[in-house]
Amino acid sequence: YEKEESDTYSREAIATYRKTRYFFVVIGVIAIIIAVLGAVILTRSIVIPLEQGVFFANKLSEGDFSAEIRIKQHDETGQLLFAMKNMAERLKRTKSLEQQLFQSQKLENVGRLAGGVAHDFNNILTVIRGYSELAILGMAEGKPVRGSLEEVLKASERAGNLTRQLLAFSRRQVMEMKIIDLKCLMKDLEKMLRRLIGEDIDLRMALASDLGRVRADPGQIEQVIVNLAVNARDAMPSGGVLTIEAANIELDEGCSCLHVDAKPGEYVLLCVSDTGTGMIPEVRERVFEPFFTTKEKGKGTGLGLSMAYGIVKQSNGHIWVYSEPNQGTTFKIYLPLAKESAESTGRKEEVTALPRGKETILLVEDESSVRLLAARVLRDQGYTIHEAPDGTEALHFMQRNGGGSVDLLLTDVIMPKLNGKELSEHLKTINPKLRVLFTSGYTDDVIAHHGVLEDGTNFIQKPYTSAALTTKVREVLSKGDHERY
Repeated sequence: YEKEESDTYSREAIATYRKTRYFFVVIGVIAIIIAVLGAVILTRSIVIPLEQGVFFANKLSEGDFSAEIRIKQHDETGQLLFAMKNMAERLKRTKSLEQQLFQSQKLENVGRLAGGVAHDFNNILTVIRGYSELAILGMAEGKPVRGSLEEVLKASERAGNLTRQLLAFSRRQVMEMKIIDLKCLMKDLEKMLRRLIGEDIDLRMALASDLGRVRADPGQIEQVIVNLAVNARDAMPSGGVLTIEAANIELDEGCSCLHVDAKPGEYVLLCVSDTGTGMIPEVRERVFEPFFTTKEKGKGTGLGLSMAYGIVKQSNGHIWVYSEPNQGTTFKIYLPLAKESAESTGRKEEVTALPRGKETILLVEDESSVRLLAARVLRDQGYTIHEAPDGTEALHFMQRNGGGSVDLLLTDVIMPKLNGKELSEHLKTINPKLRVLFTSGYTDDVIAHHGVLEDGTNFIQKPYTSAALTTKVREVLSKGDHERY
């Protein structure tokens, strides 16, 4: 009996052991599963985001700002990734500004070179055009040589247009700034633009009813719009839509900090968009460079957009381009809003005859070829001319002769020893009634530096024609006593 009882206890003990063993095995398996799940969750919440952050940081170090980072949690890891995302956005913005600054500096350097070349070229063109005109005037109609000289004159006029475009790009041409109503200007241009772009392109204009006024040269702004329209037309050989919009807009700190030189304030936005072929990034980066063109040889000079860039910049505005291949192109022009009333933009009538006179003129010009030409043109119109190669000699002439007989000082602005402005001030002490006419082939920032380009200053830009010179001289001599400058 005792043996049977012992066997019974043994079987119960074994059964209890097995149950306990199974229980701990199950508990162990559950613990392992929980541990694995915990590891997976930990990996997903920490390791994977950190790996994503490392990948993102490596892309940034390579200069690749196209990578994106997704934030799905708001714990410490999420905050770290959010900080990395903010850093990437700042780096991207900084990189964009650096590229804009580099491009701006490059265009500035090219502009300085272009302005210097244009000045020297203007002096040469003044002589070529002047003597061609004199030769034609002294030659009978029908002579073969006269026709050749007329072709020389036409070529010099085209060259003069080229130098004006270079000066426009370099932001140093002489501009007649006025307060203009951009809406009226656009309405006046609309018919011409429709003829210019052709019937297969739909021109759409959307101008704000309360569009503000801007301070700019109306003729130059017209040139900008025409250049952009021509560029859009050429980008749509099979037709398309050209849209011109204008509205008042305010640039805040957030927007202006995205572009170099942009200042917060009120602007008039002029937007010119097309549905053409668009531009690849490499072309878009160089679109404002002078002589850069993607057109076939002989189809363009590459100066249209660079000229537009210079005119807008000289008007204290900004021009930006947005374009994608096969997605069209948009040019945005921001011109500072002006508070004053608009001025008349009427054109001056052309002079058909060379005006004559009998007054005495002191001609001061350091370029001998230009001086000889101007002296000959003015003498032919009846004026008495005294010549001087520089300001010092002109001053000595006036001191020796009293200066009372001289009615007009025609002087270059930039000269060695004594510049034109300083000379005029010295001579006015000798002859207070002396009238002054300045001339120069230099760009307007150089001239303004010498204090000449003030409102009401008598000035004629080189290269000038014989008609332009004699007309301007007559105009200055005919002014009242209070308008001698």
